[in-house]
Amino acid sequence: MYLSLRGVSKSFAGVRAVDDVGLDVARGEFVCFLGPSGCGKTTLLRIIAGLETPDAAQIRLDGESLTEIPARSRNFGIVFQSYSLFPNMSVARNIRYGLECRRWPARRMAERVDAMLALVNLADHAGKFPHQLSGGQQQRVALARALAPEPAMLLLDEPLSALDAKVREELRAQIKDLQSRLRITTIMVTHDQGEAMELADRIAVMNGGRIEQIGAPVELYERPVNRFVAEFVGRMNFVRDIHGHDSAGVRPEHIELADLSSCSPEHRRGRVERSVFLGSTTRITLRVDDERLVLELPGRRDDLAPGADVAIRIPADALLRLDAIA
Repeated sequence: MYLSLRGVSKSFAGVRAVDDVGLDVARGEFVCFLGPSGCGKTTLLRIIAGLETPDAAQIRLDGESLTEIPARSRNFGIVFQSYSLFPNMSVARNIRYGLECRRWPARRMAERVDAMLALVNLADHAGKFPHQLSGGQQQRVALARALAPEPAMLLLDEPLSALDAKVREELRAQIKDLQSRLRITTIMVTHDQGEAMELADRIAVMNGGRIEQIGAPVELYERPVNRFVAEFVGRMNFVRDIHGHDSAGVRPEHIELADLSSCSPEHRRGRVERSVFLGSTTRITLRVDDERLVLELPGRRDDLAPGADVAIRIPADALLRLDAIA
């Protein structure tokens, strides 16, 4: 493995922020650390970067130990939530700054800056200053600056969370395109499950300083190992006494509407509590007996207004057994 972590732990004031984490990341892989605030994902990233000293850890990059190597010598490109650009430097100078610190030859430096500007589509903005750019453009400068020194790895600490939804969507597509083209090993911290599922080859879901599960997005969505992962990755309904299971989960898109006249044992009747049109889908909240279930149906459904009676069917093969896992 390109990056190998073993026994990584870190406490603050007696509280375990990272608890005996082990992880392998392949060369060229894109991994997201996903989890709620306080789960340890940023602390783990900072330990990898060398910005935080672990209480215990074995960290190896391409077979070499990083334990005693300071952050400035690890050759990692890092992008933070705040753009951290130098306000008194132009776009080109911001990108060139790290190369100057490494004493690159002037000609090679100029060629690299031009290449980075082209890579993030900012060649026409080279002479501008950060305050003259939009938030999305500033974050692209930060990405170009991180990539300019040809880093061994790219570390992203919630780089999109300060941007509005439309810009965030556009920029994460650009990040994925850049990572795929450069094949640079990348680790990104996020609390946005949609972001993680769109970008990552694998997602490490964290909770309480530990990795609950790591796997491809489809694996986590379809085969979560416990209730925490099931609830955090996508939406999940939890139901009782269905097809003989004490406890089971079902995704909103897998619940089917049925004919109200049906009396089959696998059909249940309910009433619409809420209906939200989301463009391509409509999200319906139902009260079924003493349970509240959420359905997601394609398109617009004006026939399912609050107060409407409905019947539903939950196919046996759509159920995820949760009574067998924590």
